[in-house]
Amino acid sequence: MSRLIVISNRVAVPKARGAAGAQGGLAGALNSALKKFGGIWFGWSGQESEDRTGNINLQRHEGVTTATIDLSQRDVDEYYNGYANSTLWPLFHYRIDLTEYERETGKGYERVNERFAECVQPLIEEDDLIWVHDYHLIPLGQRLRSRGLKNRIGFFLHIPWPPTRLFVSLPFHERLVRTMLYYDVVGFQTEEWLESFLHYCSKELGAEVDETTGKVTYDGRTVLAKAYPIGIDWDHFQAQGDTGDSRQAAQRLLASSRYRTAMIGVDRLDYSKGLPERVDGIGRFFDQNPERVRDLVYIQIAPPSREDVESYQHIRTVLEQKTGQINGARSEVDIVPIRYVNRGYSHAELFGFFRASKIGLVTPLRDGMNLVAKEYLAAQDPDDPGVLILSQFAGAAQQLTEAILVNPHSPDDLSFAIKAALDMPLEERKRRYNAMIGTVRSDSVQNWTESFIVDLKGS
Repeated sequence: MSRLIVISNRVAVPKARGAAGAQGGLAGALNSALKKFGGIWFGWSGQESEDRTGNINLQRHEGVTTATIDLSQRDVDEYYNGYANSTLWPLFHYRIDLTEYERETGKGYERVNERFAECVQPLIEEDDLIWVHDYHLIPLGQRLRSRGLKNRIGFFLHIPWPPTRLFVSLPFHERLVRTMLYYDVVGFQTEEWLESFLHYCSKELGAEVDETTGKVTYDGRTVLAKAYPIGIDWDHFQAQGDTGDSRQAAQRLLASSRYRTAMIGVDRLDYSKGLPERVDGIGRFFDQNPERVRDLVYIQIAPPSREDVESYQHIRTVLEQKTGQINGARSEVDIVPIRYVNRGYSHAELFGFFRASKIGLVTPLRDGMNLVAKEYLAAQDPDDPGVLILSQFAGAAQQLTEAILVNPHSPDDLSFAIKAALDMPLEERKRRYNAMIGTVRSDSVQNWTESFIVDLKGS
């Protein structure tokens, strides 16, 4: 039986006994698949070291081997903070205005992908299935092929794929896409991102594209390109609702809301999430409905991320300014309309917060999928569910069509949606919830993992 080799930028290394079994989401699903196949999870340790001896830190836990390497500070600056997160991330999220095109960071990206290939190759056996994850490692399949590997190799992109006219602004864009065609399977979150990729292959590379099957033939190789919408770990997340941490979190939020309806947003502090635009929409709602400051409180949980990248520092400053301005204008001695929390919470606590919030506000400017939207629905009381307000530009909007879909760039659209959610009668809330919850339950991360691996195995 073939082993599974998972390769990603970072690795979910168990920290203590039982940690891997307690994981939910993508990490839990991949760990389960690795246990089943007896495989290896390879990636960066998250640590910096100038030692380039090629040392690999191997750990084994409950049938899963993790293999990690350190990177140098230069590697982190050029490959991770540079090309991956200052070039590919903004471009793939349609933010060409924030995209940096630097030759040296591009070289660093190529260099680290080559190093990944060099270090992981000795760990791979002839019959292993190899599954590479995300934009950090797009060229890795080609690097492995150049070392003679003939294994089945798959790649999954967790973020959007941009339209061709945006993508061609990337220097050496053809070279990057050609490396993707060395994989056997290339996966995307939605049909929209898949169609953009196929369009590029056809129009810019001149590849033969079968849009019915998703097969792309180029330079003697045929690749299967397909949409695999990712889901949540339903069972794991539901189990969080039965914990004391979850119940306590729900009680804390309800008690502190002072009889107001709680509306919640949970996002990494990232410009793709549309947080300043969201706050503008909330401000517009209070401008248009000043009396409702006593009916609604908004809780924004935004853990920091990529704090070494300047654009992320800027987004935090802007968000703090905007929330401060609204609170300054609308607060009273006993009421603050927006609570901005710059830290993270456990899955159990988030379940409780979601359960206690009658409106979930998920309005990214662009997102590959967005699992917060699905987690919010999964946490709701079926007899008294809350209302999901969802950006039409999130991948999840293609599945969760009974959410209130909004244009996150429009403050008026957001304001109208908040008012509609606040006033929505119970029967309509239940109808919308029932129309969406089946998809959230059935399209789990485990099913996503299984469907990709079935295609990766091939015939």
